[in-house]
Amino acid sequence: MLHVGADYYLATSTFEWWPGIEIYHSQDLVHWDLLCEPLNDEAAIPLRGVYNSGGIWAPHLSYADGQYWLVSTIVRSATAFKDTLNFVMTSPDPAGPWSEPTFITASGFDPSLFHDTDGRHYILNMLYDHRLDQPGFSGIALQEFDPLTMKVIGERKKVYTGTDWGTCEGPQIIKKDGWYYLLCAAGGTGFSHAATVARSRNIWGPYENSPINPLISTRYTPYAPLKKCGHACFVEVSPTEWYIVFLCARPLLPTGRANTPLGRETGLAPIEWAKDGWPRLTNHTTVPDLTITAPSLATAPQRDDYSQDLDFSELKQLPPELKTLRGPLGATASLTERPGYLRLHGRESLSSLFNQTLLARRWQAFHFTASTEMTFAPTNFQQTAGLVPFYDTANWAYLYVSYDEHRQQTFLRVETADMDHYRYLSDPVPIDPQQPVQLQVEVDRNIGLFSYTQGTNHGILGETYAADRLSDDYVKDHGHLGFTGAMVGLCAQDMDAHRSFADFRYFNYDEVHDPE
Repeated sequence: MLHVGADYYLATSTFEWWPGIEIYHSQDLVHWDLLCEPLNDEAAIPLRGVYNSGGIWAPHLSYADGQYWLVSTIVRSATAFKDTLNFVMTSPDPAGPWSEPTFITASGFDPSLFHDTDGRHYILNMLYDHRLDQPGFSGIALQEFDPLTMKVIGERKKVYTGTDWGTCEGPQIIKKDGWYYLLCAAGGTGFSHAATVARSRNIWGPYENSPINPLISTRYTPYAPLKKCGHACFVEVSPTEWYIVFLCARPLLPTGRANTPLGRETGLAPIEWAKDGWPRLTNHTTVPDLTITAPSLATAPQRDDYSQDLDFSELKQLPPELKTLRGPLGATASLTERPGYLRLHGRESLSSLFNQTLLARRWQAFHFTASTEMTFAPTNFQQTAGLVPFYDTANWAYLYVSYDEHRQQTFLRVETADMDHYRYLSDPVPIDPQQPVQLQVEVDRNIGLFSYTQGTNHGILGETYAADRLSDDYVKDHGHLGFTGAMVGLCAQDMDAHRSFADFRYFNYDEVHDPE
């Protein structure tokens, strides 16, 4: 998060989803609007082929010399090696346009820029050591940065190795009262996630760990309503009003390691500075509260419903809430080929890391329905289209229309992918390809239920689906990286000639909230 004048800006990771990086704007820390998506040139930052939950990690915003600075990483491998290309972009206006990305270094990920009061600039990042006899996450590296050439200069130095909380990453520095405060993420990104603080009078160290470490974590509090708290930054509203902004997740169940299908969210908690100069949560614990007193800037309650009904006949362009995988859809998505409809041209399968035709939005509630009306007349079994709750290319549940050439019949069916293990969740249901069909999925916490309507025919399709498997936790428990949370969207495939298309009249996402 970045505070400039009366404005606050927040940059978030987008991983394999396109466009890359989302920058939000607020003037009260409570109400946020999407301002821009700076990575929108596929030639500059190509994502096609990146692995699931790879891609764009940990953007960092800063302001100096009359312009805004944005640094981030594109992560392309996750083995004993980490190919992590850090880049920088600038703009005089946070709404853009932003400059083309300029490569800085690939020594690690989670870069941040620090602009010192003496006019010098520095880049920090987690230093990754691929040598088999070294710890991998090796500590925090600091190097001077030349803002004119956009290059690092001088010697790179490892200035901090972390705490006994393990894995040290996500470094950010603020300067306050003559101290350089180094805020780091620790403990990994799961239920042991944390944020730690160290400080030094010299930017190069040595850094002394805070006696209040971690500053924030829910590792040892199984009943905390917010879990995985860590990877944080400080934000100053006034000299007497400070906050910490942090990653967190809301579990389906209040105890233990319940799945978190909404993925990682942004939390806010007030902090205070003790007499000895160290920060701490104002509740004097390491556990942030689910509800806090609104910042002094707030003038209205926080938004609590993100329902969105999209009638494609009313749209001239697709809203930014709809993301695509690893690149733009281009001509494969059209709002004009059939007026009043969104036409999606089929391309590669849901397993592809390259050219999918998929438009999806985030789940933002535990209980919601997503629905659409589609017209689709496939001519062979390799042509499919429909509605899909989606986590990544290995984990999804797909309510689709396709064609059975043996029965000469168009049909509906539900198929699931569970860590690349596939099965049908329903029997095929014949439909009329010349008539529109309404498709719906209702997700209620850990249960998903698919249904359809066509004319007077309607019904539930197959058995219930374990919807909570579309979560970071389920994927990680099966040995893969998972950071994105669950999505739901519209898609089309033509694994034959890339010629078929489906027409969608609307796409509705309606949250269901318990009564007060």
